[in-house]
Amino acid sequence: MGMSSIFVGALVLVILIQAKGQPGFISIDCGAEAGVNYTEPSLDINYVSDANFINTGVRGIITSEETSTHTQRQLWRLRSFPEGKRNCYKISVTRGSKYLVRTVFLYGNYDGRNMLPQFDLLLGANLWDTVTIKNASIDQSMEIIHVSSLDFIQICLVYTGNGTPFITAIELRTLNNDTYVTPGSLERYMRCDLGSNTVYRYGYDDYDRIWSTCDFKENWTQLSVSISDDSFVENEYKPEATIMSTAVTPANDNAPLVIRWEPEHETDEFSVYMHFTELQVLTTNQTRQFNMSGALFLQNYSPPYMRVFTIYSVSALSGKEIKFSLERTENSTLPPIMNAIEIYKVKQFHQSDTFQGDVDAITSIKSVYGVKRDWEGDPCAPAAYLWDGLNCSYQGIESPRITTLNLSSSGLHGKIAPSISNLTMLEILDLSNNSLNGEIPDFLSQLQHLKILNLEKNNLSGLIPPALNKDSLLLRVDQNPYLCEADQSNKKKKKKHNSIATPIVASVGGVLILLVVVAAMLWTAKRRKAKALMLEKDQSAISPQYTEQNDSSLRFQKQIYSYSDIVKITNNFTTIVGKGGFGTVYLGYIEDTPVAVKMLSPSSVHGYQQFQAEVKLLMRVHHKSLTSLVGYCNEGTNKGLVYEYMANGNLQEHLSGKRSQRNFLNWEKRLRIAVDAALGLEYLQNGCKPPIFHRDVKSTNILLNEHLHAKLSDFGLSKAVLTDGGTHVSTVIAGTPGYLDPEYYLTSRLTEKSDVYSFGVVLLEIITGQPVIAKNEEKSHISEWVRSLIGKGDINAIVDSRLEGEFDSNSVWKAVEIATACVSPNPNRRPIISVVVSELNESLSLATELAQTKYRSTDTSDPVKRVTMNLNIESLPRAR
Repeated sequence: MGMSSIFVGALVLVILIQAKGQPGFISIDCGAEAGVNYTEPSLDINYVSDANFINTGVRGIITSEETSTHTQRQLWRLRSFPEGKRNCYKISVTRGSKYLVRTVFLYGNYDGRNMLPQFDLLLGANLWDTVTIKNASIDQSMEIIHVSSLDFIQICLVYTGNGTPFITAIELRTLNNDTYVTPGSLERYMRCDLGSNTVYRYGYDDYDRIWSTCDFKENWTQLSVSISDDSFVENEYKPEATIMSTAVTPANDNAPLVIRWEPEHETDEFSVYMHFTELQVLTTNQTRQFNMSGALFLQNYSPPYMRVFTIYSVSALSGKEIKFSLERTENSTLPPIMNAIEIYKVKQFHQSDTFQGDVDAITSIKSVYGVKRDWEGDPCAPAAYLWDGLNCSYQGIESPRITTLNLSSSGLHGKIAPSISNLTMLEILDLSNNSLNGEIPDFLSQLQHLKILNLEKNNLSGLIPPALNKDSLLLRVDQNPYLCEADQSNKKKKKKHNSIATPIVASVGGVLILLVVVAAMLWTAKRRKAKALMLEKDQSAISPQYTEQNDSSLRFQKQIYSYSDIVKITNNFTTIVGKGGFGTVYLGYIEDTPVAVKMLSPSSVHGYQQFQAEVKLLMRVHHKSLTSLVGYCNEGTNKGLVYEYMANGNLQEHLSGKRSQRNFLNWEKRLRIAVDAALGLEYLQNGCKPPIFHRDVKSTNILLNEHLHAKLSDFGLSKAVLTDGGTHVSTVIAGTPGYLDPEYYLTSRLTEKSDVYSFGVVLLEIITGQPVIAKNEEKSHISEWVRSLIGKGDINAIVDSRLEGEFDSNSVWKAVEIATACVSPNPNRRPIISVVVSELNESLSLATELAQTKYRSTDTSDPVKRVTMNLNIESLPRAR
């Protein structure tokens, strides 16, 4: 069942409202007369004219027939854009805040042509979606949840040759920043009030989300009760009492409750939020409990009575079909229910906005000269809609920079604007054939990259600044009758004599420079090669015993780097060594010391918060089992972290076989890595005041240096916990599916045992070499798989087969016992991290003793024995 990302309002449904306050709302009536400010009575929402948000377009009004059908005033008018390729609204917002952005379109045959248009909709520098008007008499809306990296949002309508773009209303609603956590923006796909036949919005939803009815073509029974606001407990997502007072359940009590849809493209990614509450007062003989399988996993869940509980996908979902199946447990007397569901398409906005300094400069130039051109939206992005007269440079993750400004024959008057000097990457500046006057300013000579400066056919006066008479600049100043050149005759003679000499000198100089550069490169390469040989020699002398890396070689601790420094360190971002939700990681060198440089992606919704959190944490914590922060860059939109370089990548790469077998991890190496990681966690929990919970412990966040010494990394989700002597803190859920503590997931109560659970999953990976979630139809969790084998007492069935029996069975069984205790569903039965460290050290001692014995003995008997361990094999959790 494919569904459009545009919500189409149904006229047969009644929209109910009730009056409330509206903090954080921006409601714009597009096409209303300047100064209009009114409250739409059916919604109790205040609307204002769009006159202060845009300078282009034509006001229009829908036909009288459509006006009588649509009673809400904000739908009567619109603004169309018959001129210009791109026309943009600029709306001031709070930088870093999360907004629900809604655009509304009602054609209403305003132009009398009865021709339904199609056009593109941009959010800043990125394509949001294509608007296709399907019915002249039905209003359509598009929504996206978005965090602005700037202090304004630009909404642009783009002409694509299929009719005139227009817009009816724009609505922004401030959301709780701790909700809808995702590595991208979220475009509404469906938002369903299940079991209801009515559309609700503001008055029944504080965030003014539009809740509609949805038909999933399943055999359901509708449930409905009356819930008062006073008796209902909300959560941070705030689906209010009326929304939650209805639900659906399978018509057949023994059948599963199924939610499924088929995306238009298999690669489309989705984020899902399911809202539950129990509507019935259950008797002592009644139980409603169910498991969820499919794209999300949940086990033995019972919705709370009159209290909303939200389950959501931590990572994006995709596939030919996306399906959730809720099945009653054996102990349940009642079938599963669901009250509401929100489905969003994840939008990754990869195009960076133009460098803000360039934007400010060109905006000032536009204002000073009153430029009458199609200059709307971002100057450089998308490249297809580049401003007329500009050229820009686009280099990887960097923000585009303006390199050409051509305002020839643009009717310019007055002096050359000082704001031009802020376009520091300009290579070509053409101000010819205008009416500019005054002197040529000295600041033009400070544009270091300027190669062509054309000032012909103006009314400039005075002397040409001497600094502009240089070989690297082509200067054209003809037909400025009041302009003087100092010592004109001498200059002509000089020019004549130098006509041959200059190219020769330039050529010889170029050859000399080239030779110097080549010599420097050869010297640097030779030095690095010598150092690499020395390092290789040193490594060959290292004993098989564990050797700790000497961090003193990183002499630039906690340094603040400029963006130009980062470009030099990474050789202009040449070598990529990793990618993640935060951004891309590049290899760099500080002198001859390798470093890892992680640059924040502009499309990372929570990247800036994680950047701040990681810098603050790593500035104050120091431990041999935590990655060291060398420094950071925080320059405008260019933000990056510089770490020590971990030459052997992450643990998951080794366990999955993606790394070369040259560094295959035997049992002893695996235990040493486990001990290293556990020591890092112990330091965060016990060595830091207040304690720090990592919240994203997983095998990809355990990095290995050249000696296979392990260090915890990626502290963007870490949280310092002030519990006033308590043992937990309530917080927004963060983590990775499969590693996430089920108790934390269900209750939002973060404790020291939450990281212990995640570490237990990593330890199971280390032992088995298996993926956390099986790649089969059941998609079982690694803990379930291990539990099913423990009772058989055969360690060979559990341990990674690639070890080929080369391990001490007692050491492995002890590690299995530790891991299964860590992943206990009951946090009280999990060991504290210091006990985990102690037990792992004992397991390591057993492994080391075997290794030493093998060196001393020629005994070739199989060290693996079939034993039975008295392990607690209580029901383990399914993956989340």
